[in-house]
Parts: sequence; C-alpha cells; structure tokens
Amino acid sequence: MRKLAGKVALVTGGSSGIGRATAFAFAREGAKVVLAARNTERGERVAHEIQGAGGEAQFVRADMTSPSDIEALVQWALELHGRLDFAFNNAAVSDAKLARTADITEEEFDRLMAANLKGVWLCMKHEIRAMLRQQPQGGAIVNTSSVNGLGGGHMGAAYSATKSGILALTKSAAQEYARDGIRINALVAGAFQTPMLEYAMDSIAGMQGVGRDAIEMQYCQFIPQGRIGRPEEAAEAVIWLCSDAASYVTGHSMIVDGGMTASVR
Repeated sequence: MRKLAGKVALVTGGSSGIGRATAFAFAREGAKVVLAARNTERGERVAHEIQGAGGEAQFVRADMTSPSDIEALVQWALELHGRLDFAFNNAAVSDAKLARTADITEEEFDRLMAANLKGVWLCMKHEIRAMLRQQPQGGAIVNTSSVNGLGGGHMGAAYSATKSGILALTKSAAQEYARDGIRINALVAGAFQTPMLEYAMDSIAGMQGVGRDAIEMQYCQFIPQGRIGRPEEAAEAVIWLCSDAASYVTGHSMIVDGGMTASVR
C-alpha cells in the first residue's frame, strides 16, 4: 500500500532538481501533488509527466518573492483538494553571483533574502494556518536548507545566511506548533545534481579558468562517498520526514550530504 495515499502535498520549486524529484516521490506514494514554480513551461511539463506515470498533480505558477502569489498558491491547493497534509518549501534563487561579503550588492542581498528566506517564512505562515484550521488538524512541513547554512560558504555569505535562517525558522516553528499536530523539519542538502549546483560549478570554473569537470572532481574529493548526489536521494529523505515513520521527529535538521560535513559537525 502506498504510504501517503489520499494525502495532499504542496511542493515549491517543483519544476526541477530536488523539487521535481520530490513531487514525483509524493505522487508515487499516492499523494495528490500541487507543484509550484516560476517557469510555467517546465512546471506544466512535470505535472504532465506525473500524470502520465499514473499520479495526480497540478501546476500553479508562483513567485516566492511575491506574498500574494504565495497566499494564492496555498488557497488554490485548499480549494482544489480541501486540505493540506504536507508542504515542501524548496524554492530558492539559483543564480546568485559568487562574491566576497563586502562585494555583495544591496540589491543582490535583498533579492536572496526575499526569495530564499522570506519566501519560506511566508509559505510556512499560510501552510500552518491552513493546517490549524482543517479537520483533522495537523500536517508536516519540510524546508530546504543547505550545508552552507551550517557554517557559511566561501563567496556565498548572503546565500548561506538565508539557509542558516531557514534552520532557525524551522526549529522555532517546530516548537510552537508541535502540540497542534504539525511537524516541521529541515532538509540540509549537500551537493546534488541540480541546476543550482551546475550554475555554481560553472561560475567557479569560469573564475578559476578551468574546465567544469575539474570543479566537479574537486567537489567529489570533499564527499566521503565520492560522488554528487541524485535528487531522488534527497526526495526520499523528504518523504520519510513527512511520513508516519517520522511521527516523533520535529525540529530536526536532516543532513543529506554523502558525509561531506561529517568531519566538522
């Protein structure tokens, strides 16, 4: 039996990478999926692919820097399915420029904070309110953080700050709503084969004047498992955190990084 049969799941950043893989995983386990992203063409393609595989999925275009988009997204999911059981707040800006802290522009800093941190908070705000109102009450939320949020990242101070902030948001909200039946956890993602990582490696390769393959080899040297992760591997962690198997898990930062940070945490 599929362990999430009949449940409703919302996935932001669902058009590619970890979000796409998680949308497929939710559908595979029987959940009705609402996936959101800025790119309509890619998002609709993912929804159609899930439907073609026998799952149930609908796409909604939403920009995580737009409070009205986020509120409308959650409301649309409620109107369509009547409740919200799971939310995976995964959307993030993927084209941040690499720069030293003093060289980050105010515009770039504000853009990252709006998309990566404030957007997650706004999603949680409306998702939690929905989960408090529905009967039976409760649900599970997973927010995507990053290993960069555990201790900072060279040439990525603003991005790291957003991902660290997500961990604090997650832990705070988890304590506040635990007795309301809402579990809130974070996926702390390492290096995965996603457009965001590809952009970062291309940028580093350009700065160092070396080939992309050389940068990927450098990444892999820091990973005990010796390879970049597959998005599907991150998705399985999210599904577990949302499932009844994790019924006593809340306020947790689940690190999925192939052992990359094991020596320093």
